[in-house]
Amino acid sequence: MKKNLLIILLIINSAFLFGQNPELVLKKDHKIDSTKIIIPDEFYKREEQVIIQLLNFYHYKKQPLNDSLSSQIFDEYLKSLDFNKSYFLKSDIQKFEVFRNNFDDFLREGNLEIPFSIFNLFKKRVNERIEYIKSTLKNEFDFSINETYKPDREKEDWAKDEKELNELWRLRLKNEALGIILTGKDFQKAASDLLKRYQNFHKVILQYEAEDVFSIYINSFLQIIDPHTDYFSPVNSDNFNISMRLSLEGIGAQLRQEGDYTVVASIVPGGPAAKSKLLNEEDKIIGVAQGEDGEMVDVIGWRLDDTIQLIRGKKGTVVRLLILKKEEGDNAIPREIKLTRDQIKLEEQAAKSEILNFDHEGKNFKLGVIKLPSFYTDFEGQRLNKPDYKSTTRDVKNLIEKLKQEKIDGLLIDLRGNGGGSLQEAIQLTGLFIKEGPVVQVRNSNNIIEVNRDPDPSIFYDGPLAVIIDRFSASASEIFSAAIQDYGRGLIIGEKTYGKGTVQNLYDLGMMIRNNERKAGQLKLTQAKFYRINGSSTQRKGVTPDIQFPSQYDEDEFGESSRTSALPWDQINTTEFSKYMDLSKVIPLLSKKHEQRTKKDVEYQLIVEEINENKLARKQKEFSLNIEIRKAQKEEAEAKKKKRDDEKAKLLGIKIEDKKEVDNPNQNSTKSDYQLKESGKILADFILAKVG
Repeated sequence: MKKNLLIILLIINSAFLFGQNPELVLKKDHKIDSTKIIIPDEFYKREEQVIIQLLNFYHYKKQPLNDSLSSQIFDEYLKSLDFNKSYFLKSDIQKFEVFRNNFDDFLREGNLEIPFSIFNLFKKRVNERIEYIKSTLKNEFDFSINETYKPDREKEDWAKDEKELNELWRLRLKNEALGIILTGKDFQKAASDLLKRYQNFHKVILQYEAEDVFSIYINSFLQIIDPHTDYFSPVNSDNFNISMRLSLEGIGAQLRQEGDYTVVASIVPGGPAAKSKLLNEEDKIIGVAQGEDGEMVDVIGWRLDDTIQLIRGKKGTVVRLLILKKEEGDNAIPREIKLTRDQIKLEEQAAKSEILNFDHEGKNFKLGVIKLPSFYTDFEGQRLNKPDYKSTTRDVKNLIEKLKQEKIDGLLIDLRGNGGGSLQEAIQLTGLFIKEGPVVQVRNSNNIIEVNRDPDPSIFYDGPLAVIIDRFSASASEIFSAAIQDYGRGLIIGEKTYGKGTVQNLYDLGMMIRNNERKAGQLKLTQAKFYRINGSSTQRKGVTPDIQFPSQYDEDEFGESSRTSALPWDQINTTEFSKYMDLSKVIPLLSKKHEQRTKKDVEYQLIVEEINENKLARKQKEFSLNIEIRKAQKEEAEAKKKKRDDEKAKLLGIKIEDKKEVDNPNQNSTKSDYQLKESGKILADFILAKVG
């Protein structure tokens, strides 16, 4: 497999959010017709068959089409349309149940009639729900009685009849109205907002055309194969291609669809979202408004590309987002944030350095810190052989040279939030710290294993080294940190990484269909897996730190192992390599010192308390619909947060009225970044231990 191909493959992910002119998607030219039956044409049948052929030839998994897979596709397609079992009736499901084991045949034959029939019935059920919503919201709910609501219906059965479904919706609407009222609005305004939300969602569904239905269906199938194999419709292909450019205009966030919600998949380094520290991975975007005073458009239930169209905009323009914070769980109170769209350049994603000065055990330490947001390279400059083209390794090398002149005692490489990038840069960066040798193994769909090596026999930096990682460190970050760990070249500190150990390639379906009148989509397909030099896959397991910090998210909440269809972890033969040093004897000592220090550290205990409270909030699955109970819960949570923030601000010497940096310790300045400060102390302990 060619290295330059893998460089590109590593940065492929899901749909990105970047800037063009905003459009009100509900004003598209698509005709709104509640009775229109959507029928597939021959073009989509051909596209489906081409996708099957590509999967058979190139996908790593080589998944056979059989009845077992058909059953999973059936369930996933229903989930894609009605993930919370809020529209279909049990009788609807029974009607289509006879086709459960036929979807493998449908795919082979290019038969789309049944999937489209299921969508057309879904559209009818949405029409019926809108009428119920209109009727129900005319009368105010009684918020004084003790009712409860369970928003997650994934494991529940489908409603047996319309009466049962109406009751589920009554509780849902009551809960949503209560959430709006708790922000300070009255019932009339809450009812108006909710009605507008569902009417907008209805309009979106009514504008669906054959391409939209095909996209939902075929991606339901592909998600069963693995979570990183996707079909991009022509519109989404354009969005994806925009995302791959290095100079863009927008807010700098990567989005994905999750049920009715648009969810932030990752934050692009150097963009407005990253700089603001107001938007984070896994936050939900539920509303979008233009400018300082534009009307907030509710986007719950919208398609991803429609939401993207609203958020896009020219450099310098303002977009306001209504968000639900991930850490607050299903009962999160909506927050409005304001971002100014800007051009996102490669330079803003570049590595940066600082010096961490502190006293530890009677000695002054000066540590160099290099923050690396991504593994980047200027592909065009490299292709044209420009002598000064920009790359991660070049930039880090220059930064280390300057830090050496400052006579640093050790070096911290900060990979927190680094979702990956260029494989070649991960290999070359590793080469700055080791002698020549293997860095990563890649096995393709034909079981051919290629060992990617550092060819440079020199070591540019041979001093004490530590790498900081977190749950959002993925792909190339995992390759670099795993190699440093396997060689025993430095300490790995932080949280367990994401665990994405697969490689994707992009195929233009139009090259195989050859239709001059229609534009085909693209297929992003998983084609290979990464393995550490010790033979262990990074898939699912990620990289486990030598010294671990408490994480905001458990593995079953966020990470590759939380994705049902993720390819499994496995192991191949180890490669031949010589360890730089054996850290197994010193790590227990460093861990003990870390534990003793953090037990007495007030700031650390406040962080752990907040993490535990957020985890507890996310586990809550049933919510009171009594307004007094909910008010008391909200006030208690806000009081706890204020007290904790005030204590942290006091400890850090930050003014109480300016605590934005306290709210997001993982992305802040050194002053409020506890993980960085503690990592520095761990590296100092390592230096004092005189290992190696």
